Amino acid sequence: MSDRYSQFANSGPGQFVVRRLGLPNPLPLRRYRPGTPLVDGPVLVGGPVLVGGPVLVDGPVLVDGPVLVDGKPSGRLAEPVGKLLAGIGVDVRTEAPIDGRRPAALVFDASGLSDSTELRALHQFFNPVLRGLGTCGRVIVLGTPPQDCATPRQATAQRAIEGFVRSVGKELGRGSTAALVYVAPGGETSVESTLRFLLSARSAYVSGQVIRVSDTATDAPADWEHPLAGKVALVTGASRGIGEAIAEVLARDGAHVVCLDVPAQGAGLSTVANRIGGSTLQADITAADSPARIAAHLKERHGGVDVVVHNAGVTRDKKLANMKPEQWDLVLDINLSAQERIDDALLTDATLRPGGRIVCVSSISGIAGNVGQSNYSTSKAGVIGMVESMAPVLAAEGITINAVAPGFIETAMTAAVPLATREAGRRMNSLSQGGLPVDVAETIAWFASPASAAVTGNVVRVCGQSLLGA
Repeated sequence: MSDRYSQFANSGPGQFVVRRLGLPNPLPLRRYRPGTPLVDGPVLVGGPVLVGGPVLVDGPVLVDGPVLVDGKPSGRLAEPVGKLLAGIGVDVRTEAPIDGRRPAALVFDASGLSDSTELRALHQFFNPVLRGLGTCGRVIVLGTPPQDCATPRQATAQRAIEGFVRSVGKELGRGSTAALVYVAPGGETSVESTLRFLLSARSAYVSGQVIRVSDTATDAPADWEHPLAGKVALVTGASRGIGEAIAEVLARDGAHVVCLDVPAQGAGLSTVANRIGGSTLQADITAADSPARIAAHLKERHGGVDVVVHNAGVTRDKKLANMKPEQWDLVLDINLSAQERIDDALLTDATLRPGGRIVCVSSISGIAGNVGQSNYSTSKAGVIGMVESMAPVLAAEGITINAVAPGFIETAMTAAVPLATREAGRRMNSLSQGGLPVDVAETIAWFASPASAAVTGNVVRVCGQSLLGA
């Protein structure tokens, strides 16, 4: 779908008008292409230097390891993260300026901040270098989950970082994004897949998000370009739009994709499956026998399944006072209840193999609500509840469950939205543009990776940091 404003804003005359009038500036985003490097420039990795407690050294201080404070390290992540990134070929730097080049990313280890008075370290690190961040750059702050903190003051300081990251994400501009990664103690070596995703162009439309990484041990794939090699993935609603993009990206990453949709979409489903070298399964997921049919198909044809993506969904928008019972029931059944029934069937006979991945598609409507979408918002909020409640249950089997919550994504559905509403959806985010189906798919592929075993119970918005629900 054509975004004429973006085209104008990125033309010569348009750039002049945008700057002169202070209009939204939707800079073209850097998106992943196979074979492209993880980042396109050096990465600054640092942390706070504390002297004798809460007194901070003046000026920007960047370090490549923990700094002793009264014999205790001020952070536990800068050193392992710096080594990890250097080991995969990233040009890691610990001081600025960087040979006159703009840094592609700024990574700050805030995991050791234990008191609100120490939060000034965030200003000290970022204030001198933030303006120099490259186009489509990345800001990543690493912290300790508040629930894992030793004292209330430490938990307070760590929770405060969320406000910092969300604000910085709205200030960056130039296609850049910000994220906070809470890493549980013991999870220092489990962050690679998350850092690879956040630093790369795969996360182009993910900003202002908080991601939690546990201490679960992870194994690196033999080939990071094809992390799903040898895996079987089921994608519902795969015949078009976001589902089609999900199937394409998972196949690109090496999976055999079983593309599922209703019989009425059979032609489109076959086209997608043939193009990516996958297979098809036609089914109405709300039918009483569908969960058993799906499980039997996966077991008999593929010996099981490794990745399940619940993408199928519908809308039947009406204000609640005007909504018919069947409009409520249909949306709740397809968007939520059918997912629960399918998961039950796949888990009951271990069709979903140990170490499996379940990824659900929620929506920012499930976070913020929306006029005329009480049924849809209820279903998508329920998806979030399912992820949060099932994560600890599935952890015993080594299975993860996460969700993406898309915002305004350029699809045939949003193309039918009235112009004024469509333009508002595009511009009301930190990146001043709509996302693409591939942005949702890339986030799902990160969740689906075998290297993401420490990432579970997360809901990540793919919305360019939309103002809705912020």
